Amino acid sequence: MSKRNPFIPTQGLHHITLTGAGRQITLDFWEGVLGMPFVFEQPNLDNPVESHLYFDPGDDRLITVFCDETREPRPGKTPMVPGAVHHIAFSVSQAVSMHLPKKLDALGIAHSGLKNRGFMTSLYFREPLGLLIELASYKFTPPRGLSHARVLFEAHRIRVAAGDLAISDRHVALALEALVHQEVPSLSD
Repeated sequence: MSKRNPFIPTQGLHHITLTGAGRQITLDFWEGVLGMPFVFEQPNLDNPVESHLYFDPGDDRLITVFCDETREPRPGKTPMVPGAVHHIAFSVSQAVSMHLPKKLDALGIAHSGLKNRGFMTSLYFREPLGLLIELASYKFTPPRGLSHARVLFEAHRIRVAAGDLAISDRHVALALEALVHQEVPSLSD
């Protein structure tokens, strides 16, 4: 029996629910800053004094926020305790990522600037309650029919075999080359 059995066959992330402050603060950030359409609202069915706001991050999933007008924003960092969320990363294109520092500067939002992560670029900033938000952009497009995760799995294998510390552009390029040749049949084979 595999180490992975028995397992629950998950099929992707459904949604993330966050604890928010007031409704307007929540709308101003998630829709106003990040441009996520506000798709619906209802009471928190487990605590009807809270409102439950639903936002579309652009990938057919949801970000939801429990709002309570008695909670105030707490500038600073969210607690770093076991089980806490460190950050949430949202995908943006490389074209968009190049303009993020100027956009956030114009909005008066402090940020990390673009960081090169080898296989992606990242920019970090905090939402009004202190949660760290990352806007990440892959530096590559996976071959047709394959996911970013599949390319990174192969790049990881190449990185480990080479004894390198982290995945770099070179590992991704080698992974893409291997995967493209695996996936495209040819009569000359």
